[in-house]
Amino acid sequence: MQGFGFNTLALLAAVGFAGPLLASVPRLRIPVIIGELVAGLVLGESGFGVVDVDNPTFELLANIGFALVMFVVGTHVPIRDRRMRSAVPPALVRVFLVGAVAAALGVGLSAEFGTDHAALYAVLIASSSAALALPVIDSLGLQGPHVLSVTAQIAVADATSIVLLPLVIDVRRAPKAAVGALVIAGCAAVLFVLLRRVDRRGWRKRLHKYSEKLNFALELRISLLVLFALAALAVSTHVSIMLAGFALGLVIAAVGEPRRLARQLFGITEGFFGPLFFVWLGASLQVRELVSHPKLILLGLGLGLGAVLAHGAGRLLGLPLRLAALSAAQLGVPVAAATVGNEEHLLIAGEGSAMMLGALLTIAATSIAGAFAARGQRAAKADGPADPEKSTQRGSQPQA
Repeated sequence: MQGFGFNTLALLAAVGFAGPLLASVPRLRIPVIIGELVAGLVLGESGFGVVDVDNPTFELLANIGFALVMFVVGTHVPIRDRRMRSAVPPALVRVFLVGAVAAALGVGLSAEFGTDHAALYAVLIASSSAALALPVIDSLGLQGPHVLSVTAQIAVADATSIVLLPLVIDVRRAPKAAVGALVIAGCAAVLFVLLRRVDRRGWRKRLHKYSEKLNFALELRISLLVLFALAALAVSTHVSIMLAGFALGLVIAAVGEPRRLARQLFGITEGFFGPLFFVWLGASLQVRELVSHPKLILLGLGLGLGAVLAHGAGRLLGLPLRLAALSAAQLGVPVAAATVGNEEHLLIAGEGSAMMLGALLTIAATSIAGAFAARGQRAAKADGPADPEKSTQRGSQPQA
């Protein structure tokens, strides 16, 4: 397709329904993005070539969707939950253990496939997806101290991996990426301080009431202004816009996200820009190259199974195996690695698709582990009236 007009937008909006349609199938529990990625594969270079992923307008809209997706993910990290404080120390220990195992596996995979991406593979294997795992925990009604602890672990691993990814995806640019990451972090810290002061003086509440009364959506407008400014800063400092979106989301989560803003962000992201990004990502993946390089299929299997194995090491520190496997869920980091790697031509042919294959395996493992955890919890409730894990409830209800 040569141009990009309303006909293309209509097509993208239509194929975006593939996600909700697959997700609505009972018992399968297929994440919405899987259908969107598949739709993209069908329309893109690996399929019928209907859309041009190199079109500047398409690419810009997809990047906006990417930034918004990471923004929403950041807002769903349960930073303000006081019960998380006691859960963080053991979660940190498990994150370090998983990181050590992931580093060893990353070195082994890099040596085996000759890609020189040991650090990148280690970050991928050690990563977790709050956007994927936390909604699964919430939808299954999982509760208890172990659940709270694994929630903290997922949040820490997700944030750490997002910060590390720009540093490891291209070692030659690591110093520039480190400086860019520090600049983004500094801006986020300044923004947090400003928002706290505005909140204490009651200005934010006044703005909220004024905007709600006159239907101005001022909070959404301000959020988008800051998001796009941080994204522009990230691009100019050679850092992925993923970090800009996630950092802003964490700031909003720490200050406290108004429900009205949450609904607006959810609508604009999940209603259009999010599906468009995942369709674009699916269209940009070179699955044919993966098929033509069968060895890279083994790389994808190694990344996925390695992630489950590394996170399963949490069982050594007392975490139930089902919850340990659930923490292996990957989404944002592999997506970012494939997106940035393909855009910057940092990956070999088919390597981005191998990363997505590994992520799909972790999604399957998370779905299975979550189902077993929910079944075990129901069995425990049926066997005895006293369940020590009932006393602690999970405080976050994020949405992907």
